Amino acid sequence: MLPYLCTRLLHKYSIHYLMCIVHARTQRIEFMINYFYMLAITTLFALSQPNIKLQVLGSGGPESGDKRASSSYLIWVDGKSKVLIDFGGGASLRFEEVNAKIEDLDVILLTHLHVDHTADIPVLLKSSFFTRASGNLHIYGPSNNDFMPSTQEFIERLFEDNHGAWHYLGDHLDCKARLQLKTHTIKDTRTVKSIYTQGNLHISAISVHHGPIPAIAYRVQIGNKSITFSGDMNGDYHTLEKLAAGTDILVAHNAVPKGASGVASKLHMTPNIIGQIAKQSKTKMLILSHRMLRTLGKEAESKREIKKYYKGNIKFANDKSYYMLK
Repeated sequence: MLPYLCTRLLHKYSIHYLMCIVHARTQRIEFMINYFYMLAITTLFALSQPNIKLQVLGSGGPESGDKRASSSYLIWVDGKSKVLIDFGGGASLRFEEVNAKIEDLDVILLTHLHVDHTADIPVLLKSSFFTRASGNLHIYGPSNNDFMPSTQEFIERLFEDNHGAWHYLGDHLDCKARLQLKTHTIKDTRTVKSIYTQGNLHISAISVHHGPIPAIAYRVQIGNKSITFSGDMNGDYHTLEKLAAGTDILVAHNAVPKGASGVASKLHMTPNIIGQIAKQSKTKMLILSHRMLRTLGKEAESKREIKKYYKGNIKFANDKSYYMLK
């Protein structure tokens, strides 16, 4: 009887032991499957996220003594110059120096129509004649008021076939040239508005206060990365905070110093306003551009004022400086 019971017990616990082994191995296999599955998904996501670079073409303003090109920025996607933001005086030379190509551009975003943000657009259009640029080049900008034309009117006054200042370039508006400008005017909006989508490129806009001049801030989203451009503004509308929420890079214009008042404070953000907006929007990096003689040499002071509110990474832009988004 005893041998029989021993045999039964041995058999019972052997089966239990084997089942435990099988269960443990099954769990291990499931863990390995899940691990490699998540690794594959992560790898595929990383491979699908494009290589993005923000490059400053012009870090200055309208002055001729700052030794800088006027306001302009370029976004590179996988080595191609895809999005151009403003194109002030001197920006066309910087565009050439960084080996950007007009034929790669998809869209131009004009924050407003002051000369230090738009002066080199005719240069860009004329130079396209000597390239393989073709198709539609979209250009966005603000609407009109008593001081400024709309973006549509602005482009027509430059290039319209009969009455434009450079009407010999009118072929770019009437379907005769290989490269066609497609102009879009953005109406005044205090809420974030989606304006352009192409593949994984999404652009949204919102109105900002730049004294009496209609002005637009832009957010460029590529995959899961974003760059927001304030343009010239003073913060009175309290709209940039919404547009820039959680952005990877906020490009803000450091055109006036601490304590600026009068007309300057109606047109531009003081450093403390920049700091408050960067804090509220929780931007990951703050880049200060549109640097003028009244702020050049005062970087330490500006940075101290900003850091009273914003504790993140702060950079001062120079012509041709660039920033990778990883």
